[in-house]
Amino acid sequence: MRDGLQCYCRPCAAEYHQQRQKAKGKNVRPRVEAPEGHKYCRRCREIKPHSEWDRNKTASDGLSTRCKACRAVEGRAGHLKRMYGMTEAERDEMIAAQGGLCCICLKAPAVHVDHCHETGRVRGVLCFNCNSAIGKLGDDPDTLRRAISYLEGNAWKPTIAAQGVYRQPS
Repeated sequence: MRDGLQCYCRPCAAEYHQQRQKAKGKNVRPRVEAPEGHKYCRRCREIKPHSEWDRNKTASDGLSTRCKACRAVEGRAGHLKRMYGMTEAERDEMIAAQGGLCCICLKAPAVHVDHCHETGRVRGVLCFNCNSAIGKLGDDPDTLRRAISYLEGNAWKPTIAAQGVYRQPS
């Protein structure tokens, strides 16, 4: 209008817009009223205080569209899909097939997906310590065999057979 104001108040204009969208067959999210200092999460369908939301400067209310807990769940699922090409259900099946325990130590619960860094193939689900130990040994079976020999009391003391050629004691 000439005076810079709309013909209708904001609530009436919003209601009219929703009716038009429904008439067109489009999906309209229902408006959920939340008390002051709270916001409704569409994913978990709960009203939570602003402290349970991440900041988003570009949003009209300055908060993320999903609560911190929902974003964390989606982040874990996205990480599994991006890194290993698997879903949480497939990972849970692997853990169940292993009896819920780490394949190596058979003590700790299996929570970390182990994969080959060359091929990207998932080998299994391990505990944190076993997964990091394999990674620190560089995924090298020969290094692991030498570590096993060392733990059994056989220190590897190579003898030089020729320049650059070492003979391992039997």
